[in-house]
Amino acid sequence: AGELENYKLVILPNVAALSDTQCDQLRQFVEKGGSIMATFETSLYDENGDQRKDFGLTDLFGVRYAGKVEGPMKNSYLKINPETGSAFSSPVLEDLEDAFRIINGVYRLEVEPEVDFPSPITLIPSYPDLPMEHVYPLQPETDIRELYLRESGKGRIAYIPWDIDRAFWNIMSVDHGKLLRNVFKWALNESPVVEVKGKGILDITAWEQERSVTVHLVNFTNPMMMKGPFRELLPVEDQLVKINIPTGKNLRKVKLLVSGQEPNYNISDSRLEFTIPGILDHEVIALDLS
Repeated sequence: AGELENYKLVILPNVAALSDTQCDQLRQFVEKGGSIMATFETSLYDENGDQRKDFGLTDLFGVRYAGKVEGPMKNSYLKINPETGSAFSSPVLEDLEDAFRIINGVYRLEVEPEVDFPSPITLIPSYPDLPMEHVYPLQPETDIRELYLRESGKGRIAYIPWDIDRAFWNIMSVDHGKLLRNVFKWALNESPVVEVKGKGILDITAWEQERSVTVHLVNFTNPMMMKGPFRELLPVEDQLVKINIPTGKNLRKVKLLVSGQEPNYNISDSRLEFTIPGILDHEVIALDLS
């Protein structure tokens, strides 16, 4: 349990096999204010791979296993419900508000809620491939939730009963990526230490010391990003950077160590903001504090 004390959010991507002891440690983590995001069959099996009658974490998830796995699903979608009246709906549907529906995963568990939940995303069940005159949603909407969000004390718990992680890895659906990002942010329940907005794909790492904050930005924008060595470097331009200044610290200086620039910046509510005009492969932001 002590290994979890340094973390605010534990992500369990279909961690199907968990012992009773591990489940208890996760409960203690949530009781102390930690948050959990879990998917699909997480905790449905013990450490030996033997299936439980119900999730080992059913009390945290707030749902129980209904005894059925559906899949592979052929035509199944998720209905986006931005007007559910829940405070949870808006953050988890960020950048998805204009989508009526998005594609589902490949496998899903049937679960039954034990407590009341918001309904930002609901199931549109599978429908036939053939004959052609039947290729349309036979049930255009249901009240079956495919995302379960709840608060437990100071912690937050998000459970997704389908294989969003595997589906995203296999097909890289942009909508699945947005949903994962939003659920992570909702479960963490705090503003990111660093935010970067601009075209391209950057890897971002922040390192805080007593009198400094260092942020590494690595440019991954490349058609070979997932396939091994890059063939060429593709620069990105105009990256808007926002960084939280640690509580009780004052900013003395900002410098870009790779390009050697000292950017013009603004500070509002202890949040630093400036624009990096371009990154070829790597930039390092150095904040000197007092």
